[in-house]
Amino acid sequence: MSTPWLPLTDAAQLTDIVHESHEHPVLIFKHSTTCSISAAAKSKLERQWPEADLANATIYYLDLLRYRPISAEIASKFGVRHESPQLLLIQDGECRFDASHMGIRLSDVRELVK
Repeated sequence: MSTPWLPLTDAAQLTDIVHESHEHPVLIFKHSTTCSISAAAKSKLERQWPEADLANATIYYLDLLRYRPISAEIASKFGVRHESPQLLLIQDGECRFDASHMGIRLSDVRELVK
């Protein structure tokens, strides 16, 4: 099973993500398409997804180069510092966890949502 990425392309989606996060965990992966570290982190997520046991979670993909203003909106809305790459876990309308660079591991997320 491949990673079921949903594109995050409009800041208005963040309101939907907050509502959705009250029903199940929501992940946001912020990715710079020109950064080798970001590419490695994305590849690691894609390898880990089938075994991560996060089928009830939704995972959004934000292309930072195309949609940089959305990243600033994420930082403001969820009170997190912008990083790239970065993985955020949104639950009950709040960012409960974030990790960046090579510290991104789905096993850490799985521990928090169980």
